Amino acid sequence: MAQVETQNETAHEEPVAIPVVAIIGRPNVGKSTLFNRLIGARRSIVGDIPGMTRDRIYGEAEWQNHAFRVVDTGGIVPDDEAVIPANIFKQARAAIDEASLLLFVVDAREGITPVDEELARRLRALDKPVFVAANKVDTAKIADFAGEFHRFGYDDVFPISAEHGGGIGDLLDAVIERLPVVEVTERERGEINVAVIGRPNVGKSSLINKLLGEERVIVSHIPGTTRDAVDSVFQAQVGEGGETVRLRLIDTAGIRRKGKTTGMEEKLSVVMARKHIERADVALLLIDAVEGVTALDANIAGYAHEAGRSVIIVVNKWDAVEKDSYTVYQYEEKIRDAMKFLDYAPVVFISALTGQRVVKLPDLIKRANGARNLRIPTAQLNKFFEEHLEQPRATISGKSRLKILYITQAGTRPPTFVVFTSGAKTKLHFSYERYLINRLRETFDFFATPIRVKQRGRQR
Repeated sequence: MAQVETQNETAHEEPVAIPVVAIIGRPNVGKSTLFNRLIGARRSIVGDIPGMTRDRIYGEAEWQNHAFRVVDTGGIVPDDEAVIPANIFKQARAAIDEASLLLFVVDAREGITPVDEELARRLRALDKPVFVAANKVDTAKIADFAGEFHRFGYDDVFPISAEHGGGIGDLLDAVIERLPVVEVTERERGEINVAVIGRPNVGKSSLINKLLGEERVIVSHIPGTTRDAVDSVFQAQVGEGGETVRLRLIDTAGIRRKGKTTGMEEKLSVVMARKHIERADVALLLIDAVEGVTALDANIAGYAHEAGRSVIIVVNKWDAVEKDSYTVYQYEEKIRDAMKFLDYAPVVFISALTGQRVVKLPDLIKRANGARNLRIPTAQLNKFFEEHLEQPRATISGKSRLKILYITQAGTRPPTFVVFTSGAKTKLHFSYERYLINRLRETFDFFATPIRVKQRGRQR
């Protein structure tokens, strides 16, 4: 049984805690654009629709060899009782509490608004340094407008353009002067990236909250609550020896078919979710036990399979299903029929609500990641060749035979093998390729990971 130790910040493992800079502001002032600019990657979804960022999104930044973390928050709408905005403010307050410095982002083109004034008043009540980032300054004339934000009572006002990078250097120079000095270090080795994927409202955020033991990701009954991918890092003790494994969970937005999405933000969510699968080592594919496996579940699984990611099928809400002694086997059979290409993926039945079997996941993740990184020694591959491939078999259709000369491993992540054959143009029969993959999996325990086989023919 895995014991989970939550790690909200990678900083807790450093000799000196990495300082956190929180980006605060009302909706649609360019917070996510600034976040992406600071971390040097397109992590937050950017668009013209207010409120597209809802959860806290963390990223690592460096400037002049100084390291710090940046957290992007949802656009704060004070005193709004709607479900999502209320949660956004709660998440933003959590980011404010852990931050060493606050970047208060405003729109220089619009000028001061009542919401800006209300936020400035609330931030003044905090005992934290605040820098005002007057964004969308694309011309010298607009830069002159930035001076009016000194009315908030803050000395540090920086006219910037998050989109084009103007003024960012001056802002960062001032930021690192106010933060504790932490030099850039190489990212710790051995961290496993885990993407939590699935269609909307299957319980992805609830599962991450259960693993972390805190309300790290917004949970709502409204499908599609999560739009960005939100990283959470924690450590778990796995196996009988209590070995520590470090996991980075990526909570992706619920994926829908592109034709079924409505609004720009939902379409962007599909694109970003597929991108975050590319970041992952292991994908947890969540299926709603009550609704059953669907064609969309298989479609989403196909994204992870095609990307060569290790896959664990997680059937959530199992506590809400009426069961007998055969239910598990019948349910797994339905999954296998719907996703024949994922015959290598283990199936685990959990309840993110009650925590049932959730503790098994870190062990499975570690095992899956180990398999995808496994490299077989040449001596073992030669023995495998003698036992399974040396004798002629039905390698192609018809009466002719294609001789397998030898096999070698070309790469990992996922494990990739090259089979050298006696024919340059004749392809292996699909049934023989399947036979080869099955024997490799059985012999070397390639757990939960796809195996790629490539063919090279001997030239005359």
